[in-house]
Amino acid sequence: MSTPFPFTAVVGQDDLRLALLLNAVSPAVGGVLVRGEKGTAKSTAVRALSALLPEVDVVPGCRFSCDPAAPDPRCPDGPHEAGAGTRRPARMVELPVGASEDRLVGALDIERALAEGVKAFEPGLLADAHRGILYVDEVNLLHDHLVDLLLDAAAMGASYVEREGVSVRHAARFLLVGTMNPEEGELRPQLLDRFGLTVEVSASREPDQRVEVVRRRLAYDDDPEGFAARWAEEETAVRARIVAARQLLPSVRLGDGALRQIAATCAAFEVDGMRADIVMARTATALAAWAGRSDVLAEDVRQAALLALPHRRRRNPFDAPGLDEDRLDETLEQFGGSDDDDPGPDGPGGGGGQPAPDDAPQGGGDTAARPEAGESGRPQSSGSGEQGAVRASEPFRAKVLTVPGLGDGAAGRRSRARTEHGRTTGARRPRGALTKLHLAATVQAAAPHQRARGRSGPGLVVRRDDLRQATREGREGNLVLFVVDASGSMAARQRMGAVKGAVLSLLLDAYQRRDKVGLVTFRGTAADVALPPTSSVDAAAARLESLPTGGRTPLAAGLLKAHDVLRVERLRDPARRALVVVVTDGRATGGTDAVALAGRAAGLLAAEGVASVVVDCESGPVRLGLAGRLAGELGGTAVTLDELRADSIAGLVRNVQGTQRTTRRAA
Repeated sequence: MSTPFPFTAVVGQDDLRLALLLNAVSPAVGGVLVRGEKGTAKSTAVRALSALLPEVDVVPGCRFSCDPAAPDPRCPDGPHEAGAGTRRPARMVELPVGASEDRLVGALDIERALAEGVKAFEPGLLADAHRGILYVDEVNLLHDHLVDLLLDAAAMGASYVEREGVSVRHAARFLLVGTMNPEEGELRPQLLDRFGLTVEVSASREPDQRVEVVRRRLAYDDDPEGFAARWAEEETAVRARIVAARQLLPSVRLGDGALRQIAATCAAFEVDGMRADIVMARTATALAAWAGRSDVLAEDVRQAALLALPHRRRRNPFDAPGLDEDRLDETLEQFGGSDDDDPGPDGPGGGGGQPAPDDAPQGGGDTAARPEAGESGRPQSSGSGEQGAVRASEPFRAKVLTVPGLGDGAAGRRSRARTEHGRTTGARRPRGALTKLHLAATVQAAAPHQRARGRSGPGLVVRRDDLRQATREGREGNLVLFVVDASGSMAARQRMGAVKGAVLSLLLDAYQRRDKVGLVTFRGTAADVALPPTSSVDAAAARLESLPTGGRTPLAAGLLKAHDVLRVERLRDPARRALVVVVTDGRATGGTDAVALAGRAAGLLAAEGVASVVVDCESGPVRLGLAGRLAGELGGTAVTLDELRADSIAGLVRNVQGTQRTTRRAA
């Protein structure tokens, strides 16, 4: 086993180290989500923590790491008698992004269950991580159904496996740590809320600190064991402090005054539900235990808020994370200071620094208040151009746009697809390992052969050739490529604000449906890829806000650039289907014979079967209908800005009129 980088040798990242240590002291805090750019020691710190966790006693031979002092009465390997056990280091189990559901929760041997009638269960990663650490790198890239299973197990402390009437349950209590780079896409707010704490990390801008990071890393790479030996004393001290804090934790007192401050803080920042209050209470208690105190002080509540609330304030991906610390201090001061249950030299309203030994990581560095964004949390525009950048109007709930047909792309919520999860639509012979048994089809395949297999009485002889895999239909995420006209014909400031608001609404819809997005703009004499295809819709929103406008309308260049982007993306991710959304009034004025060139470019996309929608931005009493003609050349549909709204009255009237015309023609 390779020697991990020492936890105490990590330079800076005080909030990250503190959040990890608090979870080591009290796993009930609920884990930690580490958000930050690449190369900021996220994975290094998590892996280093496993070496600090105290060893655990386990029942010999138990695959589920039962505690011999209090074995799980429902353990699949049990029942176990209480008694002496064996000691082993706490495990750190890594969940790969491409893991299957069976690899996570465990799998039943379907063949043995059918042929022999036994419940043969192979434990998964949740069982391996029991009483240790479960680490998910790039958790934002994990499929939603796996994240749901993971967080449900973390919340309940147990994993439940159901396979065709066979049920297995085992304990699964672990320290859950996820890391992610926000540039690669966000987690849904519902999933963000399930992580107890969150930490924003970034590389230091201090030259001296950066020099020390490089010096330590080079020394470790040259001699891992020697480097670890030089930090052994500090590691031992922190390990002993974790043990002492765990022993002190049950006796820490959370007074009514501290609880009132916690409730007032959660209410002031308008977080949803009650999970934030509970997590803050547990975090503040763990902070007091880590500091060696038996009472929770106001500074514990303050630090708990900085760790537990920033990710719970985000209502959509365009909201800026972080807390306003001035507002936090005002709330703590307003609701502290009058309760006798809050002892301490600073009083319950104090907010001074928390004393701790020199080797203790201190929080407060990475979750500082961030500069205020514009209204709705979107960054202020700062683009430049012939007419400058125009602010987007408020986003709205957009009409669902889908790709026709049945795909095989990554799991999402937009278009129909063959998936591992969803409603059962049929059965087939398994290709490789059997994962989802279609019981009725298996019985039908085995029934005609019972006499030849010597079966004359009740029962059924099932062989491997009889097994049938269930085929399921669910939803996939698409690549939504926006091709936005930023030319002078679209550049009236009020009109461009409405156009940007529409694209922002579609971006929000793409975020909710787990799509990748890209942004191509055209103006003047050329088209540009403002954002290559990515899972980060907030990056797309930032580029959209600073989009300059003005100049001619090279529509053909925009469509050809979209064609090039799709060609490259098809090589990278051939299973993900594309939906091109062209936002334009349909005019083409760039170069000679611009209209004919645009028609040929549209025909090129149509010939490759690319699904497309044209958002018609034409306004005024006289309309040329050019966007509708472009939609016909693309082989797609056209919708107006008003019809793009999910609750559009104009769209509803148009649909009703279309239905009436169809009915009259049929009659």
